[in-house]
Amino acid sequence: MSEQTHHLEVLTHLYEQLKTVFENSEQSIYLYLDDVHKVCNQKFAELLGHDSPDEWAKIEDFMEFVDERSQHTLASTYRNAMERVIGSTIEVTWKKKGGGTVDTKCILVPISYKGHLLALHFIS
Repeated sequence: MSEQTHHLEVLTHLYEQLKTVFENSEQSIYLYLDDVHKVCNQKFAELLGHDSPDEWAKIEDFMEFVDERSQHTLASTYRNAMERVIGSTIEVTWKKKGGGTVDTKCILVPISYKGHLLALHFIS
């Protein structure tokens, strides 16, 4: 099995376990393994101006969504979550499809699934 196939399998299985949270949370949510393997709920897709989570997930350059002022903060918080296994709350300014930005608070927590660390994000 290729690494791409394996990562897709990990993301799919973990999403299925968290499906109730993704579908029922009042917050925007996304789960991130890497730029290619990520999934979000409808609320997060709409927050950034996308019609669906699938449309959002197809964009492979994750930092395309993040305003330049927030890129370093989000990247270093993600790195801390993956390397030190710590959660954090940060402020992130996102870029919307079609222009404009939206300011948010982001709770980023590391989660583990079958030996893989992923970042689960709750946005408000």
